[in-house]
Amino acid sequence: MSPVFLLIQNVNRLVDLYVFLLILYIFSGWIPPLRQSIVGHILARLSEPYLRLFRGIIPLLGGIDFSPILAFIVLRLVQRMLNQALWAL
Repeated sequence: MSPVFLLIQNVNRLVDLYVFLLILYIFSGWIPPLRQSIVGHILARLSEPYLRLFRGIIPLLGGIDFSPILAFIVLRLVQRMLNQALWAL
């Protein structure tokens, strides 16, 4: 395996891990004690900077934040481009 292949594969795995962290952060909003715990603060520090990029694009609708949907779409597009780059090797 080439170093480029391994790099793309590892970045792809990191994107998967980040998606999982975002999902945990979103669900932690439904459990206030979790959001206010150390784990919740760590998830917020990892998730909020990325989610903040999309909050200005999609306004709150009925008090519901739909910006994570756009954030997930962008991450999946990045993964798709990485996978296409892997197939091109």
